[in-house]
Amino acid sequence: MAGRRDIAFIDPARSAAAPLAEMLALNERHKTQTSPLDAARLAALLDASSLARATPDGAAFLIAFDEGSDYDSPNFLWFRNRLERFLYVDRIVVAESLRGRGIARALYGEAFAAAALAGRDRVVCEVNLVPPNRGSDAFHAALGFAEVGRGAPAPGKVVRYLAREVAKRETTS
Repeated sequence: MAGRRDIAFIDPARSAAAPLAEMLALNERHKTQTSPLDAARLAALLDASSLARATPDGAAFLIAFDEGSDYDSPNFLWFRNRLERFLYVDRIVVAESLRGRGIARALYGEAFAAAALAGRDRVVCEVNLVPPNRGSDAFHAALGFAEVGRGAPAPGKVVRYLAREVAKRETTS
């Protein structure tokens, strides 16, 4: 399994070499678990994000927002209406060929470190309950996330809202 130091990440919000087409294609393959994106929406998300990381080839990425971000997602707004300081992971996607190598864990490590450095006390996200996303449920449970609520942000979709407290000492290495 790859360790955090074995994985190179770029900031696609600030890199001219960002693999945007690859990120869009990857998101498209997983739009049931995330949500659909087009190029304009991806650019807007990256511009508004407080944390964005991707592998240089776009085969894995994470986009996150803090409580002050200008973002209209009903899931993000659910957290903003309830929490004072947090980092919301809007989407994390890893290509099937890279799963099991620690990349999602390393991306979350980036999120935990960013939250801790900014004085945020938790990282939050949502995972589909309907349609079910059992793999994501198990992954988030292994990282220490716990359910803090549920919602139905769109017809035919029910989510579990998850949170994980962040220790001030968490940093990337």
